[in-house]
Amino acid sequence: MALDRGKSNGSDVSVGMIGLGCAKNLVDGEVMLGHLRRDGVTVTSDPTRADVVIVNTCGFITDAKKESLEAILEVAEARRQGTVKRLVVAGCMVQAYAKEMQLEIPEIDAFVGLDQLEDILEAVRGERDGFLPDQHGAIRLYDHNQPRLLSTKGHAYLKVAEGCDNPCTFCHIPAMRGRYRSRRLGDLVADARRLDGAGVKELILIAQDTTRYGEDLDLGREGLLRLVEAILESTSIPWIRFLYAYPATLDEGLFDLMAAESRFLSYLDIPLQHVDRTVLKAMKRGGDARSYRRMIDQARTKVTDLAVRTTFIVGFPGEGEAEFRALEDFVQEIRFDHMGAFTYSWQEENPGAALGDPIPEETKRERMDRLMELQQPISMANNQDLVGQRLPALVEGPLEEMELLTAARLGRQAPGIDGRLLINDGTAPAGSLVEVEIMEAHPYDLVGAMVKVIDEAPETIELPVLT
Repeated sequence: MALDRGKSNGSDVSVGMIGLGCAKNLVDGEVMLGHLRRDGVTVTSDPTRADVVIVNTCGFITDAKKESLEAILEVAEARRQGTVKRLVVAGCMVQAYAKEMQLEIPEIDAFVGLDQLEDILEAVRGERDGFLPDQHGAIRLYDHNQPRLLSTKGHAYLKVAEGCDNPCTFCHIPAMRGRYRSRRLGDLVADARRLDGAGVKELILIAQDTTRYGEDLDLGREGLLRLVEAILESTSIPWIRFLYAYPATLDEGLFDLMAAESRFLSYLDIPLQHVDRTVLKAMKRGGDARSYRRMIDQARTKVTDLAVRTTFIVGFPGEGEAEFRALEDFVQEIRFDHMGAFTYSWQEENPGAALGDPIPEETKRERMDRLMELQQPISMANNQDLVGQRLPALVEGPLEEMELLTAARLGRQAPGIDGRLLINDGTAPAGSLVEVEIMEAHPYDLVGAMVKVIDEAPETIELPVLT
């Protein structure tokens, strides 16, 4: 997650981080690494070579918890073998399961909860051994004065709020990350300006419910709109997008701004989770297929080049074949540009645990496969419409699987969750904005040739510690 930074201030301890989970967790990891690097600790990108390893965990669904535990146990074995001197565990799982992990995995030296990110140096030094964070919803809200070691090139995430107030029965994030709390608008603008100064070309506004931003600051329904307007006015960042819109808090004024301002990308990520009213009621979510259809139609009318992404949960209690067919019909009708599907993950911590888990895993997987197979030709057709167009793209760097190709993204592709643009003719340093002619379409990825460089990044980018 981080880069080799070299030793300073006489530090003889190297630290590596295994970062798991969502972009919000990534920002937390960058803040912890920023504190360490500012205080002279060597941060390495290879945890297997580190003296101290931090596992920044995710606890959202069962598979995420398993992945986190596997990473912890792997480092714990290295701790027993003596190849790692200390093991520090941070993130959402600490907030919920620190006591259990302390009993079951004695090789863990220290825990850092969501409210203790600033204490990471003490944890690395051994000054927090035995300390257990209170296992309640977090209350911390960091500001732009926190140091932060960027781990991405070209794009960066700006966390506009913490926590969540939505009562979704499939999610226990509010129990871990606490009540919804927005950062002050001026603080976020200051943070955006320092990211602009660091050379960031794409700023991604994130929260658990980004469209609720500012509601708790008496900004009403227009909080996110006002924030985007302020960032557009105060920075020169060429691409700005937001992720994770919630249907009930989405302000239609955002689409008027998208239509008028090219820097505010024509992109909407709105996880609908389902469309059948019975299932949505069990999930404790509002809306239905009709209201969602109307909302998306209105957005596409205002923003003619809008790319719409959503995610659905299949196999939720109460989803029979008829309810699932309604979901299939909706996907076929709406023709999303990007779509993800997940099988329902029952957890005893979830508010809806009493609903049980009546649908067999085999049925869940079969429905997920059906839904994704339905989406493939839709994505292919949407991508074919782009062939022959010349569009701006953000370069990510050589493609890991094939270094002769360069990975990039169009404005309609968000990092890590959507397809990519593969450039097979021409190259530019990571973080550069270029113009590309789209030559080929595939179900998820595109292939293009570089036409010109719009804004070239330095050949070697020194990812900064923001202070």
